[in-house]
Amino acid sequence: MALPLIDTYSDFEEQLTHLPLILAGPILRRTDPDGVTVWLALKAPSVVTLRVYTTIAGQGKSLDREQLTGSRATVAVGKYLHIVAVTAKPIDGYLLEPGQIYAYDLEFGDRNQTLNDALNARDVFPVITVSYLDHNLPTFAMPPDDLNHLRIVHGSCRKAHGNGQDALPLLDGLIEQSADQPNHRPHQLFLTGDQIYADDVADPLLAALSDIGNTLLGWEEELPYKGDFVKGYSWKKVSEWKPGQRTEIARNYAGLTAMLENQPERAKSHLFSLGEYLGMYLLSWSPILWVNHLTKGKTRGKKSKSWDEEVDAIQDFSRYLWQVRRSLANIPTYMVFDDHDVSDDWYLNREWCNRVLGKPLGRQIVQNGLLAYALCQAWGNTPEQFTSEQPGEKFLQVLQQWSESAGTDASAWETMGKYLGVPDIEAETGLPKLKQDGAVLILNRNNSDGTPTLTWHYSVRSFKHEVIVLDTRTWRGFPMGEDQAIAPPMLLSPTAFDQQIEDPLEETDQLKAAGKSRIEATLIVLPTNLIHASLVDIAQRWHWHQGKVFGTDVGDSWNFHDVAFSKLLTALFQRRDRIVLLSGDIHYGSVVRLNYWANSRGRLQRQAVGYVWEAEERDNHDSASVLVQLTSSSIKNADLKTYLVHTKVKSLALEQSEYWVGWQTPPPLVEMIATPGKVRIQDVPVPSQGPFWQQIQVPQGTWDIAWQVALKEERSQPDWRYRTAWSKRQKAEPVPWLKRHPQPESGKKPPLWRRVLFGSLSWLWRNRWLQEGDEIVGCNNISVISFQWLPDENKAVIQDVYWHPPWKPNTVVKSRYFEPLRLESPPPLPTINS
Repeated sequence: MALPLIDTYSDFEEQLTHLPLILAGPILRRTDPDGVTVWLALKAPSVVTLRVYTTIAGQGKSLDREQLTGSRATVAVGKYLHIVAVTAKPIDGYLLEPGQIYAYDLEFGDRNQTLNDALNARDVFPVITVSYLDHNLPTFAMPPDDLNHLRIVHGSCRKAHGNGQDALPLLDGLIEQSADQPNHRPHQLFLTGDQIYADDVADPLLAALSDIGNTLLGWEEELPYKGDFVKGYSWKKVSEWKPGQRTEIARNYAGLTAMLENQPERAKSHLFSLGEYLGMYLLSWSPILWVNHLTKGKTRGKKSKSWDEEVDAIQDFSRYLWQVRRSLANIPTYMVFDDHDVSDDWYLNREWCNRVLGKPLGRQIVQNGLLAYALCQAWGNTPEQFTSEQPGEKFLQVLQQWSESAGTDASAWETMGKYLGVPDIEAETGLPKLKQDGAVLILNRNNSDGTPTLTWHYSVRSFKHEVIVLDTRTWRGFPMGEDQAIAPPMLLSPTAFDQQIEDPLEETDQLKAAGKSRIEATLIVLPTNLIHASLVDIAQRWHWHQGKVFGTDVGDSWNFHDVAFSKLLTALFQRRDRIVLLSGDIHYGSVVRLNYWANSRGRLQRQAVGYVWEAEERDNHDSASVLVQLTSSSIKNADLKTYLVHTKVKSLALEQSEYWVGWQTPPPLVEMIATPGKVRIQDVPVPSQGPFWQQIQVPQGTWDIAWQVALKEERSQPDWRYRTAWSKRQKAEPVPWLKRHPQPESGKKPPLWRRVLFGSLSWLWRNRWLQEGDEIVGCNNISVISFQWLPDENKAVIQDVYWHPPWKPNTVVKSRYFEPLRLESPPPLPTINS
């Protein structure tokens, strides 16, 4: 375990000379049979060479031959920050094989420095390593060609000072336990959103980030302040906005919404500058830039207490970063943003886009967040975008030009915005440009000078499975109309459905037809849930009716927009009968099954104007499909609500199975109301246009009055039906080989009476029976997905959720969810009034 090498940030530039070359990384990123990419952040420029080796018997213990190699020069992001994602390509056409462990090494400059040299500072102990094996090199296992052996890890939402213990270090133990077993060690990691929290930042952490960012860049960013795009604005150095004092700036001059709904603390130390965003990534993934001890008591009274509590929280977070760093070096890692990677509610609705992008400071903060995301996350997801003559490579060149100007080259800044997809501003209104896409509006990313925009969505095709990762933030379809500014959007516009879902599914089908693919399982990364817990749904609908959409993310739910919800299910199930969704966002772990039936009377067809429903004259029968949503969240951001739903308290209100039916054209419905001796029938209002969904319930009421919604005509049978059911969380099992090192005790003990009182309450809360809830894991967690995949219909998906149990917090348990992927017979059709 490596200790922090920095004493204080006050003379940070001088201390940089004593740090190792590698500030963060290596992080193993996209890994295909014909290419391996590794991401690094260095303190000095270098040409980095990546070499990938086979290992004896494919078990990783001993190196065999070099089979892939590649070199790339770092990108000068700042004076002391040089980032690269280097890709190794096959030598003599060799392709990585399934179920084999490979090792890799890195060389820097003139070959005088290897990976292990660059990881360590001279004369500093203990020695830093990112290996699990005796040869001292990082390794990885390629996915198997048998889905029964596949292991995929996923998780989301990791806030440095969030409540609870960080679950990401658990990945280190999962890899270490089976480091030389290619069919048992984890094969892929998907981080499904909120890898950093840019809006909710601890005050002492922002203080560190300000020093780190300015020093690494070698200059201090000036940000636009006051005024607007029409009348002009002034500038201010970012250091003038101190930690804990940014809420009003974020609200009034940037238009940000994290602090709305009476939560000013959520933006008191919001990241503003590029240096701060980049520093957050470096501090989240590596221990190198952390100091030994953060200063306490910098303020007085309640603020001092809050500062000290945040110091304790983030120092606990930093204590286990050596495990995070080692694990990320040894597993192919894929990422996608959600809102907090840029700011809370990012692009939630049209109102957010107008109020933030319409302000110079808000626009610059969004662009800084996207710029850091492109460098630290997107580059490793799609390295082909950043090769010669591609948009990403041109973007990196402009970035270097802007940084060399110390952030003063306005032309370079504007060009970077185009590559990042930040829309231009309308000269007349000062608001972001939109354009029509079908029946909705989207952010206009068509640049008049032809500058291409980087793509954030992507697909990963392995030997027997594919993973399609969706961008549900920058391709939203906003309802048209002046009164629709806060209306929930389509999370994917019609064009996005084509590009992100239909195209990759069709490409896989074509590869299979040509004998070039043997994919059997399809997984979709959906950063926001398709199906929520009922309490979340109720809260969001309540706030929606009150017009308070920013407090509970109203608009991030698929079921708030019938058109998008219908298109998603139809687009998936027209090409696949089994789908596994990976999701996060909601700060709990769970599994939900959705069985789906589509009537054969019509299909959703792709046309120039988008998806169009076309009736077909065919036999009237239902095709069956099944989708299982696997949610794993949060890695580090639990709160009182999630702790409560984790326990037996939630068992008092278990999630109920729901049965819904849908029509492309809304049918006439009636409500039958029965009282003693009389039945009254009245029409039920339905929208003029579809799609339209109606929940089907058994007759409700009492002996005195009962009612039920029914079809008015027999010919109005539904086009689609689905039924949801929540999986049972199995009893937690101890994982003895996974554990957390005990935390150091605080030097100051509270009074005896307080220890007795809180000790008693803590004992009650930590009772194992209470903590063994039935459906949800609400403690910080990370999950491993596996499959039971037999030739017949006996297929299932398994999610093992790993978490620290309150009754023994320095140990680890896992809760298993086992969900069959059966294609079930449809339930009864809706009642017909006759």
